Amino acid sequence: MQLSAGIALVRQTAQTREVLLVHPGGPFFAKKDLGCWSLPKGLVEPGEPVEAAARREFAEETGHRGDLGPLVDLGAVNMRSGKRVQAFAARGDFDCAQLVSNQVELEYPPRSGRRIRFPEVDRAQWATLEQARALLTPALVPLVERAFTPGFDW
Repeated sequence: MQLSAGIALVRQTAQTREVLLVHPGGPFFAKKDLGCWSLPKGLVEPGEPVEAAARREFAEETGHRGDLGPLVDLGAVNMRSGKRVQAFAARGDFDCAQLVSNQVELEYPPRSGRRIRFPEVDRAQWATLEQARALLTPALVPLVERAFTPGFDW
């Protein structure tokens, strides 16, 4: 089973707590919205500590190069794809207009021989827990709910 690591960046405003969500780039997700957003995450390399992978993937997918500070373990979930996602929470802020994602390449349309490049993440937004429940890939929702639990160990 492949392991991915990610970070739920959480900020507290005067009114509510919000989590940073990212929308996958590329032609498959171009017209999809509800139920396909994610946390910044990606595969853990062999021998790489999971927390280090989460920090690396956050930077690659958002362009954020600052220190995220301490991370709090949110546990793991299994995705329908067969991957396991280990997530961490961090407190912080991010200007979604400053998003700079790494590029990925794939054959599209499938079996066409044509290769295209696109940003792995094409946009980011802050979301309340209720918004996150609607936008996120369903398997990731429990991770975000843990970060919003009253008394969560920050």
